Amino acid sequence: MTLRLIEGGRGSSDAPGLLIHGASQVATLAGGLRRGPAQADAAVLDAASAGGLAAAGAPVVACWEGRIVGVGPRDEVERGLEAAGFGLSRFVRIDADGGVVTPGLVDAHTHLLFAGTREGELVLRQQGAGYLEILAAGGGILATVAATRAATEEQLARHGRRWLDEMCSHGVTTVEAKSGYGLDLATELRLLEVAFELGREGPVDVVPTWLGAHAVPAEYRSRPDGTEAYVRHLVEEQLPGVAAQGRARSADAFCERGVFSAEQSRRVLEAASAFGMAVRLHADELAPSGGAELAAELGALSADHLHSPSDAGIQALADAARGESPVVATLLPATSWYLMEEQPAPARRFIEAGVPVALGTDFNPGTSPTPNLPLVVSLACIGMRLSPSEALAAVTINAAHAVGLGDEIGSLEPGKAADLVIWRAATIEQLPYWAGADLAEVVVKRGRVVRRRGA
Repeated sequence: MTLRLIEGGRGSSDAPGLLIHGASQVATLAGGLRRGPAQADAAVLDAASAGGLAAAGAPVVACWEGRIVGVGPRDEVERGLEAAGFGLSRFVRIDADGGVVTPGLVDAHTHLLFAGTREGELVLRQQGAGYLEILAAGGGILATVAATRAATEEQLARHGRRWLDEMCSHGVTTVEAKSGYGLDLATELRLLEVAFELGREGPVDVVPTWLGAHAVPAEYRSRPDGTEAYVRHLVEEQLPGVAAQGRARSADAFCERGVFSAEQSRRVLEAASAFGMAVRLHADELAPSGGAELAAELGALSADHLHSPSDAGIQALADAARGESPVVATLLPATSWYLMEEQPAPARRFIEAGVPVALGTDFNPGTSPTPNLPLVVSLACIGMRLSPSEALAAVTINAAHAVGLGDEIGSLEPGKAADLVIWRAATIEQLPYWAGADLAEVVVKRGRVVRRRGA
């Protein structure tokens, strides 16, 4: 693909408009949260059916001052722009040269900031060690906590910039970033502050989430009431400090046997909700723990992992999906892959039950050290049997709802933020087909080109 930038009447540096044309397909994902059969509806505008790339009815996307102002057939969009006072001479034009255009991808679950690496755990798992066994021996999350507590704010920021840049190169324009590698107030606040500042720095938007209930830290583990004492610390000390800082948009808890029970997680998340934070939940990753049921009860934005939900948990999420507060099931296939699980999360059961499904990388140093969300899409199609269009919805509009931004990002609709990607692919089906390939040609964030292949 040879991508061409065609200047409008003004220089590209100060032109307020951007017009993308020449796309083989524009997957708009318009129409809101996807669930059930609608998960497969990518709302695709196809150039071939309109007469070809150069036809008057071929799809275009128009952006003005960071917002989408038109999506549809070229002749209709251009007439509408002129009628609305958007002079066409003030648009920079980008020829997608037969590529696919989609909304910018949203990574709905990451542990972006940490220090150190844990590559030795791969060998331990190959030798049969389990996740909780490694954690109990002081490895896993606790090893990362020790390294992260010792890291400076600048070290964490450099780390975050490196991986956000990598994510952006894969077409990601928004990420949710959890804390949880501090487990004490000072480090948790540092992680949230760095995440917030990285989002302000851009170009990738960062949505900070407090995850103080990620594990019981070493200093509490020797106590007979260690877990309960730490839960009290979270509610009485950490949460007030996090709320006063004002950086965390949501709160999360690792609801799992051997970590935090459903009742303990409820106490933490209800306290966070009282401070105005949205709720999300690590649920049923290793065994049925009541996490899915709790997420439905609390009206969480998302229930994540869900590798081992109970039948009652799936039913609770299905019931919530029929109500006013659907809980998005955010599935993390790279984690199951890296943990060498024989079976992935039951994605098809969720879709058949009408539960909206999103995907995330779960980027972290121990159980999913990949920043590549398109690779996760391929894993979801291969291992979970999602169709390409279902998986695309899962990393755009549904992921946007999972992070609480469904009205702002995740689809190409007038009024929404102009976040989009031009891919070196002729159809949306090719996006997961070329597994692991670097297909993002141009990344646009709020109407501005922030990444161009080869530039």
